[in-house]
Amino acid sequence: MKKTRTFSALRTALTAATAAVLAISLAACSQTGGSTTAGTSASGDQTTFTYARSAAVTSLNLWTEITSNNAFAIDKIFEPLVSFDKDGKIIDWLAKSHKISDDGLTYTFTLRDGLKFSNGKNVTAEDAVFSIEQHQAEKDAALPLTADIASVTAPDEKTVEIKLNSPYTPLLAELANFSNGIVPKDFGGKSEADFFANPVGTGPFVVSKWDKSGDLTFTKNENYWQQGKPGITKLVYKLVEDGTQAVNQLKTGQVDGIEDPALENLDELENGNDTKVETAGSWVTHTFFFNTADEHFSDVHVRRALAYALNRSDVTKAVSFGHADTAKTVLPKAIEYSTQDSIEPVDNDLDKAKEELAQSKYPDGFDAKILLASGNNAYSQAAQLLQSAAAKIGVKLEIESVDIATFRSRFKAFDYQIMINSAQADYPDADSIIDFQADPDGFSKSYWTSYSNPEVTEELKKAQVTPDGDERAALYEKIQQTLADEVPYIPLYSPQIVKAVRKNVTGLEVLPNNSVRFQDVKIG
Repeated sequence: MKKTRTFSALRTALTAATAAVLAISLAACSQTGGSTTAGTSASGDQTTFTYARSAAVTSLNLWTEITSNNAFAIDKIFEPLVSFDKDGKIIDWLAKSHKISDDGLTYTFTLRDGLKFSNGKNVTAEDAVFSIEQHQAEKDAALPLTADIASVTAPDEKTVEIKLNSPYTPLLAELANFSNGIVPKDFGGKSEADFFANPVGTGPFVVSKWDKSGDLTFTKNENYWQQGKPGITKLVYKLVEDGTQAVNQLKTGQVDGIEDPALENLDELENGNDTKVETAGSWVTHTFFFNTADEHFSDVHVRRALAYALNRSDVTKAVSFGHADTAKTVLPKAIEYSTQDSIEPVDNDLDKAKEELAQSKYPDGFDAKILLASGNNAYSQAAQLLQSAAAKIGVKLEIESVDIATFRSRFKAFDYQIMINSAQADYPDADSIIDFQADPDGFSKSYWTSYSNPEVTEELKKAQVTPDGDERAALYEKIQQTLADEVPYIPLYSPQIVKAVRKNVTGLEVLPNNSVRFQDVKIG
């Protein structure tokens, strides 16, 4: 049976981590605290990495958690059969190889030799089978595999076989998600609750000390399968809720890195004497969404008029401090099959904007509202730019700012005309975004826009079962151009994933889902 994801399955821009990246803090920085000398970490040695984070880790259950404060601790403990690299390319991980049958119905994974859990016990295919089946059975699972799975079996100790009832190309990418990490069969004899309170996994670190309202300390997994790694012996997730304080602690050496430095601090950190930034492309696109069930925005010419009136590059420049790419399509460039470099968007042409409005049901203009969540200055600035652009063609837009709970309930009830929000892909496959934002039959009804185009629906369903290659690329190219032409939403910008570290830190691998790998980190 094919499973569907819940709303939380796509982390929106309103999650803690992304909101922190986009927050435009007006507080001035001041030097506080002591400093460390070059070649040492915040702890005073070269084996402990202290990482400032704005939210505490509250749960380590990989199946029910979705927020980044928990997810990016979970992925240090548990690992999946396959994963992805900095560019979003699928790579073998606990599996040394994988094979997909010609009919797309059988996925076979061969485990690496010598795999052990952090408690020293061998990892077998039965552990993988248990993990996948337990995840699929979890009633509160946030990120279940959505393929129509017939069976998961272990033909031998090293082989895992997943059989499908029907082909589903995104499966491999879904398996790369942190939520598909491998746990010991039957939780190693513990209850599920006891296991996740003190988990055992194959990841580079194990939990040493955990304050659910404060810091989390990891120590090196001495049984880690990547020989000689991690290079550090201790990793501390330090709770620093104030962004200015985090910057000051990095500059003075009290921490070795910041998970989500505020954008307005990046130039200072990038050019600092003792600090630098590390970046990667992201799977996020911040977007204006139209409620196409609204009488005004059911008219494609109205939507095209506003898209032509707006200069997306101006939005990017205003909110990103140079750390974002102006979006031309719903698919971020960091996801395969994005047509960011080739698509023809409806964008930045005032004459065409006026022509489109003249063809609409409202040639003399109209009044409407932009809904946004309060407290996000980047979104507020973007809304003001759209408001100003719309006024040039006779459309009067009012900005309606509400608290986040009201915002979520309003847009999920289709109680809006225009809203600004974003979705992040959970895994490196175009379907993770396209299906969520363009399928009128999905639970979100094309991301709560009510957009429906039978041709697009047919193409996205075909893309789900078409093997990777030219044919699948052509399908997504066509879908993206149709979405660009019909404008159920205006993609604005895709932010870079940015981390700040001390200059004596090397080897930090920044990933497009906003996580990082510490396996190769060295200090000094």
